Order: sequence, then C-alpha cells, then structure tokens
Amino acid sequence: MAILKITRMGHPVLLRRADPVADPASPEMRRLATDMAETMIDANGLGLAAPQVHVPLRLFVMRDGPRVFALFNPEITPLSEEREAGWEGCLSIPGLRGEVPRAPRIAWRGVDAEGRAVSGEADGMAARVMQHEFDHLEGLLYPMRMTDLSRLGFIEELGRFQPPPEKPVNTVREEEER
Repeated sequence: MAILKITRMGHPVLLRRADPVADPASPEMRRLATDMAETMIDANGLGLAAPQVHVPLRLFVMRDGPRVFALFNPEITPLSEEREAGWEGCLSIPGLRGEVPRAPRIAWRGVDAEGRAVSGEADGMAARVMQHEFDHLEGLLYPMRMTDLSRLGFIEELGRFQPPPEKPVNTVREEEER
C-alpha cells in the first residue's frame, strides 16, 4: 500500500475525460483502488478519483460511513431536475471551498473491485460526493459547476464570515446486479 501524490488544479490530467477501465478486478486495479483509499483517508477526504492521483482512468473511491468502496466505470443519473446548493472542497484544490448546485438524489451503477456489476441510489452528502468524483472522470472541477463565484473562498475566511454548513446524512444503497 502507498500514499499517492495528489494532482493539483492546473495539471492537464484533471481537464480530460478519463478512459474506461478494461479489467476492474485485475491485481493492478485492485492495488490502485487500495492505494487511492489509503491516500484519501490520509488526506482526510470523502472521495478521490483516479485522475486526482495522475491516473486517467474511470475509477473513484469514497467513504460510505465507516467503509470505503471503489466504483469502476461509473454511470450517474440524477433522479430529478431539482438542484441543491452545498459547500464543497477538493483535495486537488487545497484551501478553498465553493457552493455548488447538485442533484439531491442520484441513481448510480458501475463495477466493484471484485469485478461485479453494482448499482444503487444515493442521496444527501453521498450523492454530492459521487457527483463530485464523477465530474473528475469527465474532466470537470467543482468551480466549473459553480453559478456564483462570490461563493468561492478560502476555508479560513469562510469560517470567519459564513455559518458552518449543515452536515447532511450519507445514504448509499447498493444492489448487486444480476
């Protein structure tokens, strides 16, 4: 296991669409997912996409309560036209936070680290994190989704002048596809 170097905003790998993973269950991909999870935990993140560790592949890891799971070749579908604004940060944009509109509920599907097709629904913070990480796979960073750049700032300044954000509940429901 290894802590990987996190790519920062400005590197071209963060601005390109990531490539599909041919064999998610391969030893190399399992090792990458494990190293990404360790890196995310070490950096105190909620999610981490492969492009954020200089690997242009369609994979992200995220926390779901106490567990961490990997999703290869994900697809995400908003379950309504509704959008909710929420504060986001990014390990690739250290020190900043911005208010980003996202779908409050999504359906998702992909392949897990065992090579099984999985799908489910997510809401609250889990839905936000999945959409944020999926954007990395599409070459998008959260400021590109912002509708009001006056809602972008340094964490220290926002903490002095903004009320702390509410902590939404994480809910990820997963079903193994048959």
